[in-house]
Amino acid sequence: MRQSNPKEVVQGQPRIPEFRVFGLTGIPEVTAGDDLAGLVLEAARGQGTPLQDGDILVVTQKVVSKAEGRTVDLRQVQPSPFAQALAAQWDKDPRHVEVVLRESRRIVKMDRGVIITETRHGFICANAGVDGSNVPGEHCLTLLPEDPDGSARRLRQEIKERTGVTVAILISDTFSRPWRSGTTDIALGSAGINPLKDYRGLEDRYGNLLRVSVAAVADELTGAAELVTRKTSGIPVVVVRGLEYETAPDSAQALVREAALDLFR
Repeated sequence: MRQSNPKEVVQGQPRIPEFRVFGLTGIPEVTAGDDLAGLVLEAARGQGTPLQDGDILVVTQKVVSKAEGRTVDLRQVQPSPFAQALAAQWDKDPRHVEVVLRESRRIVKMDRGVIITETRHGFICANAGVDGSNVPGEHCLTLLPEDPDGSARRLRQEIKERTGVTVAILISDTFSRPWRSGTTDIALGSAGINPLKDYRGLEDRYGNLLRVSVAAVADELTGAAELVTRKTSGIPVVVVRGLEYETAPDSAQALVREAALDLFR
């Protein structure tokens, strides 16, 4: 699938670059073992917007984790002495802290009750992505998917097998950002879409050679989708329609900056 060209002419008129973003309503509470692909397809058909070739589905991490059984019951967690010491310092639940530590490759920073860690996937985020929001019961936490790219590939393949429709999948989650207030959604997993758009080697409109410009397309799309999913709307899946994009390579790991290139490690 080729990139869009704003100079392309359609019926004698310059093409207007645009795309549409809309949510899928009617998806019920997802639990372990649920058929996520079936729920997505049913919701899309039920609201009169069946999936089309080229659609991009932005699926929130929370429903993926629930369907894959990536949840923890705090009543079954035995905190370590280290977790207990950290929890006591900041008046936290030591069981919650223990789960965060188990999901972490390393601790990046601890301050004011916040634990910033690097997950096994290489993501730098608060509490290793462990979250207690939008889950039933006060003792339940969700974890990030074991392999977000794999989750995206499986969902894409299941939709293809059932409908013949080729879509791209992004698995999204909400992250905070250094030096910026507020949060935004980013892509944890990707399938069928290149998460980066490399402009290096091209010239701008004034003939200047672009040397470092690489756009995080997947993060831009998940951020746009969050304006539809929000946090309390009960809409865990968003369709991006009408955007032309590169289909490969498609791993969201491309968005994780290499340690050797990271000026802040």
